[in-house]
Amino acid sequence: MERPCQLLTFFGFFFFLILPCLSCPEYQKQALLQFKSSILAITSSFNSSADSLLQSWNSSSSCCGWDRVECNDHSPNPNPTSKVVIINLYLDDLFTNLSPQPRVESTILAPLFHIRSLEELSILGNNIQGEIPGVGFANLSNLVFLDMSLNNFSGPFPPQLFQLPLLQDLHLNDNSVSGQLPSHIGNLTGLQRLILPGNKLSGPIPPQLFHLPLLQTLILDGNSLSGEVPAQEAGEIGNLTSLQNLFLSGNDFSDTMLVSVLCLKRLEYLDLSHNDLSMEIPTEIGNLLPNISTLALSNNRLTGGIPSSMQKLSKLGRLYLHNNLLTGEIPSWLFEFKDLQILYLGENRLMWNNNLEIAPNPRPYSLSLKSCGLFGEVPKWISTQTGLDFLDLSKNKLQGAFPQWFLKMELKGLILSDNEFTGPLPLDLFSRLHDLRVLTLSRNHFSGEFPINIRDATFLRILTLSDNNFSGPIPQSLIIGPHLRLLDLSRNRFFGPFPVFYPEAQLILELAYIDFSYNSFSSNVPDAFPEKTRFLAFGGNKFSGGLPFNLTKLSKLQRLELQDNNLTGELPNFLSQISTLQVLNLRNNSFQGSIPQSICNLSNLQILDVSNNNLNGEIPKEFHNLIGMINEPPNSPSPITLDAISVDFTFSWLSQEVQLSLEFKDLVVNWKDSKQGISTNKLNLYTLLDLSNNQLSGQIPASLGALKALKLLNISSNKLSGKIPSSFGGLVNIETLDLSHNNLSGLIPPTLTKLQQLTILNVSNNRLRGKIPDGGQMGTMVLDPNYFANNSGLCGIQIRLPCFEDGGFPLPPPPLPPPKLTHEPWFLWKGVWIGYPISFLLTFGIMVFIGYFTLPPPSNRRRRPHRPIEVGRQRN
Repeated sequence: MERPCQLLTFFGFFFFLILPCLSCPEYQKQALLQFKSSILAITSSFNSSADSLLQSWNSSSSCCGWDRVECNDHSPNPNPTSKVVIINLYLDDLFTNLSPQPRVESTILAPLFHIRSLEELSILGNNIQGEIPGVGFANLSNLVFLDMSLNNFSGPFPPQLFQLPLLQDLHLNDNSVSGQLPSHIGNLTGLQRLILPGNKLSGPIPPQLFHLPLLQTLILDGNSLSGEVPAQEAGEIGNLTSLQNLFLSGNDFSDTMLVSVLCLKRLEYLDLSHNDLSMEIPTEIGNLLPNISTLALSNNRLTGGIPSSMQKLSKLGRLYLHNNLLTGEIPSWLFEFKDLQILYLGENRLMWNNNLEIAPNPRPYSLSLKSCGLFGEVPKWISTQTGLDFLDLSKNKLQGAFPQWFLKMELKGLILSDNEFTGPLPLDLFSRLHDLRVLTLSRNHFSGEFPINIRDATFLRILTLSDNNFSGPIPQSLIIGPHLRLLDLSRNRFFGPFPVFYPEAQLILELAYIDFSYNSFSSNVPDAFPEKTRFLAFGGNKFSGGLPFNLTKLSKLQRLELQDNNLTGELPNFLSQISTLQVLNLRNNSFQGSIPQSICNLSNLQILDVSNNNLNGEIPKEFHNLIGMINEPPNSPSPITLDAISVDFTFSWLSQEVQLSLEFKDLVVNWKDSKQGISTNKLNLYTLLDLSNNQLSGQIPASLGALKALKLLNISSNKLSGKIPSSFGGLVNIETLDLSHNNLSGLIPPTLTKLQQLTILNVSNNRLRGKIPDGGQMGTMVLDPNYFANNSGLCGIQIRLPCFEDGGFPLPPPPLPPPKLTHEPWFLWKGVWIGYPISFLLTFGIMVFIGYFTLPPPSNRRRRPHRPIEVGRQRN
């Protein structure tokens, strides 16, 4: 029994003394528990899964066994003599399932900075706000890998971040870091990957970055970096001898950047798209970049032809040259690269030679010949490219029917919009192309009914058939595709019952963009849509009745367009429940009643058009709550987001990325006396309020002057009275201000001279008076005198009617010129000479008639002069 007791003693000693050494230090455990406590404090008001994500984190177990935590005892080459410590933390996406995602301050990271043994730290996707805590990161001197991407860090880089001597990977993409790349970046001599796209960096690339000999990947996409590479520094780029991947798209680099990178012999991926390149493609590019496999120079202003030296790029698989100013013929050797995957040549001034012979190609690849001068029928050689999975032939002059040989290919994306195709679609289109993801046929002359076998295209994501002559009903099977995201059937002649989105489908469908506008649908507005809908357009149909309450279920709806229908009733209060609305267009219907005050709670609303209805009552004073019309727009356009549906679609097909650029329908508004379209990509730059052609009455609320982001304010053709508010001087971004056809009185306020963007001011057909202000923009813009017509007494240089200098009112009309003297005597004496004889004769005639006079009998004596008549004597 003695030996078993010795064994028990040994194992007891092992468990109580040795095992604690295999656990993480107590101070590191407490740091993580403090971090968890901060997480739970943030998520306590949500039905959160954060607790379950960190459920294994408790004080009764070793933190080396916790989820998302790794200690050095689990490393590939553990050191048996070293102390067990935490080396890796993977704290990604802790708040992904929360809506809305909470704001997380960067101070939440403070406990982690006590774990000085950390080698890898990932905190991506947590919406962390504020500046990067440089002092804290200075403690983590053992860091090799740091990923802070997909957060909201702001401010400049802290210098401490570039004092981490062992750092090899730094990921900070998709944040809001600003300022310049600091020169301290040259201290990271072991850096291999620097990933900083999607920030607000500006200025030039510091030359110290060119002295990182181990750097393999440099990604700076989507910033505002700029400048030329000076000649003395151009050669220094060659010090990046290990660089294989260089992503600089979406900046403002000039021509010297393209010239400089040609010395990087090991470069495999070069992306300089969306910059300010305006040169010709260097003629020697094919000799200087022998290892290049992806070359992206699109969306610049490159000129000239495609250099013949590019034939030597034997490893080239992806070539993006679209959206430039390239000229000349498209060379046939571009189709001969054995590893060809993507060839985008569209939107240039390149021309296709129909006499060229292209060898058949069964390998999968994507081809864009958008706007390349193709005409007539689709070239037959394309039918020999049987491996094509994506084809863009839009914006050409192709004619004829839909080619039947398309159905023999394995197409996943087909874009034929903006051509002159005619006739119906093949009845078996979707059953043959059952893997189709994208089909855009807009702006052609296709006709006939919609193929009912659309249900076979179960992978369809994007379908646009707008501006054709399609007719008939829409099959119910169209809207049951689980992957369908964008559906545009506008401007056709579809009619019949509207497809029904059944409740079980509303939850699972991905459909976000729905446009059935300008067809011939009637009855009530449909009331069931997928919950992820962001864009809903039914304008230009024959819908009647009121707005359905079920619209409130669309918690992500951003644009609602129901203009040009026969809708009636009052504007419902429940519209205020669609808090995400940015565009609400109800123009040209028959709505009645007043504008509900609740509509002013739509804080994201940027465009409101309820013109040409029968609305009455006063304009709500609460319009100043429309925050979206108060905050000034950004200087550069960015689309009103549709999340999954954005302007650029990227899909992974056969391990390759295909970028599809779609042109969304413009928003048509009454702009500067005519209907104009505003590009969806620039909608965030425009804020509009149009209440014209209604029966609104009362005074104009001064609160409208708080909407300083407005570009257009139109309240014309109503029954408004009172004065123009002086607060309108606060509409600093206004370009069009239309107050015409009302009963406004008083003066035009001089505060309007502050409006530096104003180009149209229409106050005609009111009762305004006084001087038209002529300072500032009012004195320099070209004004149509008709914009001031039919008022009570306006004056000013704008209408060429001078004013009293002191009173500001029109001068009185000048007196009539004095009559000429030659006329006055003629008139007076003429009247005497004519009137006197007439009155004498009339008087004499009356006296004779009454016998007042006695005339003597006639006499035969010689006539003699008359003697005076004896008045009053009578004969006996």
